[in-house]
Amino acid sequence: MKFPKLVCAVAPSLCTYLGIAVDGSAALQRPHIRWGPCSPSLGVNPSLSCGTFEIPLDYHNHSAGTGHLSLIKANATGERRGTVFMNPGGPGVSGIEGLNFTSALLLNQTGGVYDIVSWDTRGVGSLTIPGDVNCFASAGEQAALFSETIEVNGIEQSGNFTDPFDIQTLLAQASQMQQKYEELGKRCLEQPAGRYLRYVGTAATARDIAALADALDGPGSLINYIGLSYGTIIGSWLVNMFPERVGHVIIDGVVDASMFSKEDISLGWSQQLVDADKAYTAFFTGCTLAGPDACPFASSSTASPLDVHTNILALLQSAYDASRANSAVPVTSGQLRALLRPAMYSPSAWQDLVSNTLPPLIQAVHDEAQDDTKRSNIPARRFLDRRQQASGAPVPYNTEAIICSDTRDTDTNMTRVFDGIISTSQNISHMFGSAWPFATYYCPFWPVRAVERYEGPFNKTLANPILVIGNTYDPATPFAGAKATADALGDSATLVRLNAFRHTSQAEPSACLSNIVRAYMVNGTLPSGDDTVCEVDADFEVFTGVNTPAILANMPSGNF
Repeated sequence: MKFPKLVCAVAPSLCTYLGIAVDGSAALQRPHIRWGPCSPSLGVNPSLSCGTFEIPLDYHNHSAGTGHLSLIKANATGERRGTVFMNPGGPGVSGIEGLNFTSALLLNQTGGVYDIVSWDTRGVGSLTIPGDVNCFASAGEQAALFSETIEVNGIEQSGNFTDPFDIQTLLAQASQMQQKYEELGKRCLEQPAGRYLRYVGTAATARDIAALADALDGPGSLINYIGLSYGTIIGSWLVNMFPERVGHVIIDGVVDASMFSKEDISLGWSQQLVDADKAYTAFFTGCTLAGPDACPFASSSTASPLDVHTNILALLQSAYDASRANSAVPVTSGQLRALLRPAMYSPSAWQDLVSNTLPPLIQAVHDEAQDDTKRSNIPARRFLDRRQQASGAPVPYNTEAIICSDTRDTDTNMTRVFDGIISTSQNISHMFGSAWPFATYYCPFWPVRAVERYEGPFNKTLANPILVIGNTYDPATPFAGAKATADALGDSATLVRLNAFRHTSQAEPSACLSNIVRAYMVNGTLPSGDDTVCEVDADFEVFTGVNTPAILANMPSGNF
């Protein structure tokens, strides 16, 4: 019997739960999740469970067909109250891997009273459909397209990108790189993943979360969610698309979703770098405090932070000079910047960066300066090539597919993108403004847009207030994004700042912040006002014997 259209008009969520389309016709049946042991090939903690969840490719057009999400779950350790969904960011980061690494932390911060569920979103992994966005049949095919371009070598610049030679050299490559990115888009469409590209996007992921909540906690249930980095865009879209269903929601390392929806992302993303050089300042300050035994950039025990900064600039300049003299050198300054930029995200890895990752590259640069590149015993170009996996397979374009599917259509060309990079390097981030490649720069040339895109508003009144967390100096999602998001939501959000210098609060432990998160998730209580500041635990060492408070206290002022 056909379900009455009137009922579906006034209670669409009920129709969805019953497997009825809102026009009263038959639709997809409400999916069932069967949990079981995770495949040994995933290499995850055996205490975690795995499952799959069927989804419509297009929630507004079921004739498009179906896909499925690959799920992972950490069971509540106490009396279960429901489910918390978690997205680790990226976009393109595996939720399966993310929960495997953070399940103990999340269970502790949520009081053990929720199952924690994550998943490989659309466009991620080999188990979800739509999954990895593979655009090349082989790594060789991929390498051939981008050989001897800035995609491999990075952008060469000295100083703050004011040298006319550097500017003209970059702008002269605009036509070539635009053609390369347009060709990439064609290759992506030609591969099997191409048919799914229009179904990969943030709005679809927000609807997937609502459908998962229906399946796990009941139709129309409140949705609990923790999103990091790009996961905060999902969170902002989710709470504004489903304001009546907001339960306990935390967004951490926040991108201002209103900026993301209104601006050309290939040009506007530069605002995400406003604190990147502050994080870099924390890095060279920590290196100084650690001394030469722990950090090779600290040339002596009496070196000042500015001395260490000068030593890093000298390394970049040496690589730059060698590359201008011989474009075939193994390590370029552009590659080093592209390596250092994401390294700023995680202070816990800084010691390994300076002790293990950088020394062979520093040696390679030294050999370049001596015109003795044959002495370098590392395949540095391969080491620094972001477009080849350890297995030798081509790297998929998951991040680009997700973030570019959500961007606005514009008439931006590569010359405008390059002009923006030059301006960003001169005015916003001297150190990382020219780091290339980066996902947003593909977007003007990406071949498709998502079938659904949420454009706001982002100030809806929510069923329950959410918790918004930002770091003092975040190299990828500045505190200004967290503040703008919380301000827009008014009484529906509470803002907390962690006095730290990395990307998202999970990178540096804070008992203060963990207590706030736990009180919110368990009791629904939040600090009053938006001026709460938490400190990083004093026993957490960034470098050996050096903690976050010591670095903050010794950071020199000014822009570097």
